[in-house]
Amino acid sequence: MASLPVQILVLLVAYLIGSVSFGVVVSRLMGLADPHSYGSGNPGATNVLRTGNKKAALFTLLGDVGKGVVAVLLAKWLAPSLGLSPLLVMLVGLAAFIGHLYPVFHGFKGGKGVATAGGVLLAMNPLHGLAVLATWLAVAFLTRYSSLAAITAAFMAPIYWQLFYGIDARALVILFIAALLVWRHRENINRLLTGKESKIGGGRKAAPKVKYPPPRVGGH
Repeated sequence: MASLPVQILVLLVAYLIGSVSFGVVVSRLMGLADPHSYGSGNPGATNVLRTGNKKAALFTLLGDVGKGVVAVLLAKWLAPSLGLSPLLVMLVGLAAFIGHLYPVFHGFKGGKGVATAGGVLLAMNPLHGLAVLATWLAVAFLTRYSSLAAITAAFMAPIYWQLFYGIDARALVILFIAALLVWRHRENINRLLTGKESKIGGGRKAAPKVKYPPPRVGGH
């Protein structure tokens, strides 16, 4: 079993991986607005899409999913040599997810965590992750509410785990991730209850307030 310093180091690295906000990174590289300055103020793919740049939104989505996948798969790869337990691998996923929500590189102003949670769950256990993803897709298709799809998927995630694998310590990690995701959607819940939540494809394009300068290529 890995020593306590090794466990802490692994979790810290996972948190730092999660702290890379691809909404901010992609916006900087593509000379778009700071995602904190418009729309929901979250640096996620949904908010980046409000700029009208679909490529930027796609890159943000892939990056946010990818960092969850990378953190967990890296932990799985290192598990035999470092003595990482299955529970610690799950905690690595949680650490990456928390990094996305509260990124140290971006003033602890992160996204709502849907994409990163999806990547984490898929990498932890593909069967469970696919069940959660199918739930999100079904609700999003039927209602066109991205937030409702995320909340429903979060609610079902610990239930699916219990049905597939029973109740154990890892189920508590899934439950905690789900609870954090729902908490991050508390404003969306209020808008859903009052009928003010926008549907997928139905929101207005936000007017960017601040633009990053495009990256320089050579010269001064």
